[in-house]
Amino acid sequence: MPAIVVERFVPDGPVVIGLDDTIKRRWGRRISARGIYRDPVRSTHGHFVKASRLRWLSFMVLPPVPWPRLIKALPVLTPFAPSERSNLQRGCRHKLLTDWARQGALQLSRWLPGRRIIFIGDSSFAVHELAHAITRRATLISRLRLDASLFAPPAKRTSRTMGRPVQKGPALPKLKTLPSDPAISWTSIVVSARDGHAGGKTLDITSDTALWYRPGTPVMPVRWVLVRDPDAKREPQAFSAPTSHLNLPTSSHCTSAAGKSRSRLPKLGPTSVSRHSASGAIKP
Repeated sequence: MPAIVVERFVPDGPVVIGLDDTIKRRWGRRISARGIYRDPVRSTHGHFVKASRLRWLSFMVLPPVPWPRLIKALPVLTPFAPSERSNLQRGCRHKLLTDWARQGALQLSRWLPGRRIIFIGDSSFAVHELAHAITRRATLISRLRLDASLFAPPAKRTSRTMGRPVQKGPALPKLKTLPSDPAISWTSIVVSARDGHAGGKTLDITSDTALWYRPGTPVMPVRWVLVRDPDAKREPQAFSAPTSHLNLPTSSHCTSAAGKSRSRLPKLGPTSVSRHSASGAIKP
């Protein structure tokens, strides 16, 4: 299925695949793998709603469709992610959502040999283990926390430097402090058909490279992109991608929060600014 979809809709260039978890309501005496998850439909920033549901992780090819000028999500792999309580009751090892993402991403990389694959996801997939696991075979672009630990490169070692090599340099300011910093230079871009803006929505972006670090894992050089709304109607958002994967021949399409817009970020390589959910489930 993935090879057929990619051959039909993405015959050349990088293959962009979105990651998104979806929950489904199922009831019955034999349905015991339900878990308590956040309901994304009824929850808001100030109100958290929990729901007892089944959860799947969907991998979706995101090809641009020319006639409606939109990006559509075509599910090609949807593994079922049982809850931790269900796995404990059955005596099975529990897999986190990022474990299923790693396994599915590596499987799709084997199914699509010779193609450049770009996985995009929200902040749930911005974890070091997942990024390090697939960095040799694919690119992971995800939302980045505004309080992520970013560091400058370490100082160059000389013949007089003693001790073990330093992995990182001094800590950089948190991304959440940059929108109010007058010294930051911003670049304006226009994202078309975003949230009902027929004439396009103007956004400001700034970008730089840094070392993303968490204790217990190796440092990862990343390029981060900070996006802010000039009208201050939305909170700033940050995205990151490994710097070793930003030398693609063409930039990929950027989708909006509704998954309906496209844009090009200059000199930043392929970047996605949101996810597009899809229904359907296929047990592996």
